[in-house]
Amino acid sequence: MKIDGGRVVSIDMMRGFSLLGILLVNMMSFHTPILYIDGQKWWESGLDKAVYFFIDVFVQGSFYPLFAFVFGYSLTIMMERSGAKGMAFYPVALRRFSVMLMLGALHVVLVWHGDILFTYAVCGFLLLAFIRLSAKKLVWSGVLIYLVPNLLLCLLFVAVLLISPAEMVLPVDKEAVKLSVETYSNGSFAEISAFRVKDWFYTNNPGAFFMYFITILPLFMIGAGAAKLKLFENVENYRRKMAAAAGIMFLAGLAFKLLPFTAGNNLLTVYIQDLFGGPLQAFSYAGFIALAGNMGFLRPLTAAGKISLTNYLCQSVIGSFIFYGYGLGLYGSISLFKGTMLAIILFGIQLAFSVRWTKRFYYGPVEWLLRAGSYWAAPKWRKERSGE
Repeated sequence: MKIDGGRVVSIDMMRGFSLLGILLVNMMSFHTPILYIDGQKWWESGLDKAVYFFIDVFVQGSFYPLFAFVFGYSLTIMMERSGAKGMAFYPVALRRFSVMLMLGALHVVLVWHGDILFTYAVCGFLLLAFIRLSAKKLVWSGVLIYLVPNLLLCLLFVAVLLISPAEMVLPVDKEAVKLSVETYSNGSFAEISAFRVKDWFYTNNPGAFFMYFITILPLFMIGAGAAKLKLFENVENYRRKMAAAAGIMFLAGLAFKLLPFTAGNNLLTVYIQDLFGGPLQAFSYAGFIALAGNMGFLRPLTAAGKISLTNYLCQSVIGSFIFYGYGLGLYGSISLFKGTMLAIILFGIQLAFSVRWTKRFYYGPVEWLLRAGSYWAAPKWRKERSGE
């Protein structure tokens, strides 16, 4: 089903739904030094432990794959529309990813270290080398690029676990935890900016970028291939098959996601949890949303998905202001439960805002900027009211 000039409703819903999952995970990083702790051991209250279990099993590692899948799907749609209009696709895409790269860099330096725009832009440039492949080649190439190196890394982790179990213990850096709390809660804007750039490099070292190329890029490719197959435009033709596939992937993903709680919390089980359980759950969520796309109560997700980039960056701005020293300075001082409730409230506000905004405007402010930079022209922003 399509609305608003050919937009695929379920894709916008998936993008909007991804914003909720990403916020639930990111909120932990906004208020807690999650990079340097073992989440299972950090929170002490039963309520916080229950919330962490829910996020770790059903959210963590499951929403960035969904967002990446939708990213690839949307790029194929953009390519097809450019061709239909007689426009050269590659210059537009190159400008688009260049703008994303700059936005991501600014996001890291000025707002928050957990940015995904920079990484998505880099992987987007690489996707352009594959985007012209057929649907089946894109999907199978993505699956192979994802599975082969990640399975080999799993075997390496198994070998290390058998030879030297101590090497597979999740790292905890008490000094970094202390410094994070001190800096983010009490530091000046300059001090916090310097520290978040340091945190960004901690998770975006050369090894991490290699991981992005064997995780995010192939998900882009699978999404791009799915778009060429018109997977979500023709849901009515195979509802039963999609429902069965989504159910099987959800259960398989759940089995992987439970491993750190059932087989010991170490680098191997966490790796399997995120790298295999996460995408399986993501694909199941995509299927469920596509099947439920006609349900009216999900429509606000469509609005949020249309301005997802604006919503994503606003989440970071609001979160950093609440918890960092140049704002309210609450970093390290609230429970996981309270932080999660705050995330849910914030997302509810964003849903209401998105519905109102998309009734009046074609694009969110950041989407408008991205589109202007991509097409090198200022697009029409405000919708005309009836009678004008």
